[in-house]
Amino acid sequence: MKRQNFLQLLTAGTGAAAAGKVFSSGVGPQDSKKVDQASKLANHTISEIEFREVKLNYPRQVGKNAQLDIHGFGPTIDVGIIHTDKGIPGLGMLQAWGDEREQAGKYIKGKAIPELFDPSVGIIDDRAEAFDIPLHDLAGKILEQPVYELLGRKTPFITNCYSGMIYFDDLEPADNPAGVDKIIEECKYDYDVGYRQFKLKIGRGNKWMPHDEGMKRDIEVTRLVAENFPDCDILVDANNGYNLEDTITYLEGIGDVDLFWFEEPFHENHRDYLELRKWMLTNGIETFLSDGEANPDHELLMDLCQKRILDFHLTDIAGYGFTAWRKLMPRLTHLAGGLGNTPTIEGVTCDSDDIDFGDYELNEGKLTPSSEPGFGMKLISR
Repeated sequence: MKRQNFLQLLTAGTGAAAAGKVFSSGVGPQDSKKVDQASKLANHTISEIEFREVKLNYPRQVGKNAQLDIHGFGPTIDVGIIHTDKGIPGLGMLQAWGDEREQAGKYIKGKAIPELFDPSVGIIDDRAEAFDIPLHDLAGKILEQPVYELLGRKTPFITNCYSGMIYFDDLEPADNPAGVDKIIEECKYDYDVGYRQFKLKIGRGNKWMPHDEGMKRDIEVTRLVAENFPDCDILVDANNGYNLEDTITYLEGIGDVDLFWFEEPFHENHRDYLELRKWMLTNGIETFLSDGEANPDHELLMDLCQKRILDFHLTDIAGYGFTAWRKLMPRLTHLAGGLGNTPTIEGVTCDSDDIDFGDYELNEGKLTPSSEPGFGMKLISR
């Protein structure tokens, strides 16, 4: 069975409460809920840990970005499956590899769920951190709730979702490059899938083309996509392949194209971002600035956000950790004034013979998560 999916579907929740003792007299509704959850989770002990490789298949080859060569037709990822003594599995990507994950698996085996996990905060024992996502999935399944409900939402946020797989495919194959029409073809495919936002990779002149030619192509591609898809938002990502001067040259070059955001023009630092923000304000450019994916300095990012120099903190959820994001999100929510703090999420279309991705739906650019318990995904028997 093959099901369509998007690799980065997991948006963090809001409101992290301290892990506390929930068994007390005179409890209120929230305390009663915690007591009930803890009681249900306490009935399950981790009896087995399984590791599997899952092959994901892209619908097309994904090419270069400003830093890396051809990404290919889809990765193989490691997932962990936690089985309880009552026969319930928890599935998810792992936060550790090799000996570290093996040691974490040995540590959590035989533990009751509340020793490792509290639904109100996530992981409560750092030694279980490698199984952060599988434990969220497991708790949701035991409590018969989708993860978004576990995080406090009866109905999910319906979130914008952009296509994150539009790379430098105009440059391939090397002996007969397809040219810019290839980018339009890919955007059309993604539009038909259901996306209404496109994130274009830029920075061709960093490694793959002469600098000035690469900048010219970046500008040409951006303007062409904006022309051909006037009902869609355009986002760009330089993967730290620009410097400050390049960034200004690019923004001047695209003229009246209304960019939704500019991601990682250069590695985050106060001086360049402050200068860029000043230039944008002077020139009436309202494009959002986002950063934090590649080797992020989280405290620096928070400082840039607090000073309104940077608009979006976009550290990868799976890499940073689901529990860590649950702690970070309330801080970001406060900075956003409570008006919402997930403007869009990245989608990378793929299918797999190894995993059933459930009933996530992408329609007119909006992503609706599965209402099934946990993350609503399951392994396909081999």
